[in-house]
Amino acid sequence: MDKNYVFNQRIRLRHLHTFVAVAQQGTLGRAAETLSLSQPALSKTLNELEELAGTRLFERGRLGAQLTTMGEQFLTHAVKVLDALNHAGQSFSAPGTDSPVVIRLGALTTAAMGMLPQILDRFHQQQPQTTVQVATLHNNVLIAGLKAGEFDIGIGRMADAEMMTGLTYELLFLESLRLVVRPQHPLLNDNVTLSKALQWPVVISPEGTAPRRIAQAMMAEQGCSLPTRCVETSSTSLARQLTQRYDYVWFVPSGAIKEDLLHHSLAALPVASHGPGEPVGIITRSDSQLCLSAEVLLATIRKCHSG
Repeated sequence: MDKNYVFNQRIRLRHLHTFVAVAQQGTLGRAAETLSLSQPALSKTLNELEELAGTRLFERGRLGAQLTTMGEQFLTHAVKVLDALNHAGQSFSAPGTDSPVVIRLGALTTAAMGMLPQILDRFHQQQPQTTVQVATLHNNVLIAGLKAGEFDIGIGRMADAEMMTGLTYELLFLESLRLVVRPQHPLLNDNVTLSKALQWPVVISPEGTAPRRIAQAMMAEQGCSLPTRCVETSSTSLARQLTQRYDYVWFVPSGAIKEDLLHHSLAALPVASHGPGEPVGIITRSDSQLCLSAEVLLATIRKCHSG
């Protein structure tokens, strides 16, 4: 019979509780006191676990019980299983019996404008007792905040390998760059090219951002450059007002103006973006166990983007 199958069928919660207690306390005696067990009973349970695992998980000696290499690896999984069960148990509590659940979400401004309204509405239909704290920020600040534990979930772009250390990335979509203007803009009556669009004042993201990088690649391809009449800003609200009220041409990620195009408050120019687009996805900490509500939020994000 397969060893892994036998392990999965015969492992019990008491094995995990005993193992974690010994690992935390360092001796069988203190672990037995913590679990209100006799030491022989605890030793028996630990021996059963090591027999199921087919390897020693502790080296026992005068100094106590020290984790083996395999024991250290198993500890990570055991703690995650017990934490997950604890979160699951909390989800069955009657509303109001515990402090409210708070999920901290960091997102690119473009994602917040295009994705989050629908996602948050659907999520709260399933989790009405959960508060979601949303911060909109630049990608490098978002990633730093995730690594520092300031956010539980991020919606952002893939960064270089060094910045992504300790993080897990899950692609949602590729975000292209669009050139948009107000619906009555004179450019819409012309045979538009990038060169002609750049004869008008421009709103563009600051240096060092992905949208600016794509815009510069587009201009380099066609031998164009930014006009002196240019506003560099990371504020989508300012950019939107300038574009809707005046004759600015806005270089903007597609997610930020999805609703504007749908309701015809802005119009897209027929100028092709450079490349397939920038990847936007879900970012979480690799070593973090999310609560049940956060897992529901993740599922909602995936569902909204799968159609």
